[in-house]
Amino acid sequence: MFPFFKQEPQTDESYQSLLDNLMQTKNNLDLAYQNFENATDPELIDSYIYEVNAIQMRYKFLLCRLKSYEMAKP
Repeated sequence: MFPFFKQEPQTDESYQSLLDNLMQTKNNLDLAYQNFENATDPELIDSYIYEVNAIQMRYKFLLCRLKSYEMAKP
């Protein structure tokens, strides 16, 4: 009835790419946490700590990029 009230779905490719990367990074983070919880060797534990920290940094970076992208949209 009022087409100007309808929200158009986000179809921008870069926005969708950011969302896809964010979801993939979240899955990688979940997997790294599972590996960390199941590790018994001290060297593996250290390795998983570094891996979790690196993935967390990537997740935060992508989240900030996504937020700034959303703020820039009219």
